Amino acid sequence: MTGGASGVGAATCRRLAALGARVAILDRNEAALRAISQEIGAVGFAVDLLDARAAENAVVAAAESIGGLNGVVNSVGISVSRPFAETDLAAWNLAIAGNLTSVYLVCHAALPYLRAAPAATIVNISSAVGLQPLEGRAAYAASKAGVIAFTKVLAVELAPRIRCNVICPGAVDTPMVRDIFHDPAQIERIEALYALKRMAAPEEIADAILFLTGPESSFITGSTLAVDGGRTFY
Repeated sequence: MTGGASGVGAATCRRLAALGARVAILDRNEAALRAISQEIGAVGFAVDLLDARAAENAVVAAAESIGGLNGVVNSVGISVSRPFAETDLAAWNLAIAGNLTSVYLVCHAALPYLRAAPAATIVNISSAVGLQPLEGRAAYAASKAGVIAFTKVLAVELAPRIRCNVICPGAVDTPMVRDIFHDPAQIERIEALYALKRMAAPEEIADAILFLTGPESSFITGSTLAVDGGRTFY
């Protein structure tokens, strides 16, 4: 699990651990990583997934620490929000590296372990913005749409033993979202975009992730699941 120290990632790790899974978490927030690892009995690896060599080494160490991998969840993400005219190359590169290249690095490093498992899954977290972009989100939307296309290619190439799917959450009530949208009036405007008129709880996204990693979804691969309270159709 990447980005497993907080938000959706932490909620998913708690769900997995409660079901008896051996969980390895990759995150750059060392304090939060240590706390969640101790709480659920996971192993944690502090790593910046913008560093290609460090990312590969962390995946290998994580796999070896829990005796292999039969599932990977990429929940790490970087929010970049600014008009296109104000999006310089540094901001563009940050969004692509943080949201797309990091997914490639983790999946590539994990592939030998996933192939060694009798059956395995990859669940990559994109965004509702990757399905229905919003203004001021050019770099972010491009990176998240890239995650969808990338995962569909993996689904074709890695079938039948490895199933690969994408989840596209809408706004989720996490620390990252609250850091961006802290004005109550702004949150109210955002929630009005949703048919369900609210943000998701992290656990609601975690439940969708568990579905795509478990046997209940054994005939699902290459799919994009919008868990977005209806925003992309509303």
